[in-house]
Amino acid sequence: MDWYTDCVTSPVLDNLSNGSLNATSPTQKRVLLLKPRGFCAGVVRAIDIVKIALETFGAPIYVRREIVHNRYVVNELAEKGAIFVHEIDDVPDGQRVIYSAHGVSPAVRDASKARHLRVIDATCPLVTKVHIEAVKFAKQGYSLVLIGHRDHDEIEGTLGEAPDATQVVSNVQEVAALEVPDPNRVAYLTQTTLSLDEARDIIHALKEKFPNIVGPHSQDICYATENRQVAVRNVAHDAGLVLVVGSTNSSNSNRLVEVSRNLGTMGYLIDNSQAIDPKWLQGVDTVAVTAGASAPEVLVEDVVNYLRQNGYDSVEEVEVMPENVRFGLPPEIVQAIGGVGGAETVPVR
Repeated sequence: MDWYTDCVTSPVLDNLSNGSLNATSPTQKRVLLLKPRGFCAGVVRAIDIVKIALETFGAPIYVRREIVHNRYVVNELAEKGAIFVHEIDDVPDGQRVIYSAHGVSPAVRDASKARHLRVIDATCPLVTKVHIEAVKFAKQGYSLVLIGHRDHDEIEGTLGEAPDATQVVSNVQEVAALEVPDPNRVAYLTQTTLSLDEARDIIHALKEKFPNIVGPHSQDICYATENRQVAVRNVAHDAGLVLVVGSTNSSNSNRLVEVSRNLGTMGYLIDNSQAIDPKWLQGVDTVAVTAGASAPEVLVEDVVNYLRQNGYDSVEEVEVMPENVRFGLPPEIVQAIGGVGGAETVPVR
């Protein structure tokens, strides 16, 4: 079985490949459909893990927090039998539980062991990379500055790796208030779903305050977050409106809206076509459409169809860069299904 089929097929793309889209005139209403968009490799992997677990082990399968930050995806998996809980204490002793793509702290892992839970870890490998870096820096005696949003599940998990050595900063202003035992032994890490511009400004402020600060070997902001932001940046000046498909609690989706607005182009985050305010379209000939890394293609299709029905007859796909990353499944799943999907993780960079 191909566990990725649902994530890569799209009627919108079928129309494109069949040549049904015509060249546009300067006054013709059009949609710029950004690529890459939507599901990243970590999200595909996490969703597949829940689906495969349900098919292999049967219900109930518990999932700590939202497997990815998209309400449509969560509801769909719940209909298939997944039970979403907020904390490990909500899982009955001995049951199977899946950790979300955002990762968990060591305290959560310890609580799972205490309750004899059968854990399946869907943490994105790129988030795991940040956890490993946090442990490494803490063991080397560094004070750690974690750049990100305090209320995000990913930050909660990473912070838990070295809570006594770590401080979280969310903006440039908070950098000034940082105090550390040794200004010459400071390291920084970032949440994987930050705005590139936001992270750059905070890192610059940290380097001014701590000239000897060190960072990760390669940036922590993930390839998918970066690629989707670059795509928006590439077309924002050609569009009068940017629509980002994604849920309000999706960090990377919110960052896409910020990128558009920072470039002077109206941008809005929408769950689906029903969230579109017709007033946004007034006087707008070109609408750019993209999707956060946890938003399924079916919601993008819904938005494009809505725009077609409102006079945007031309849909042009704009591919900024190819994206072919795929992650292997965790051993708990590979062993259960006899090795299906157990390919090695594809290098990101």
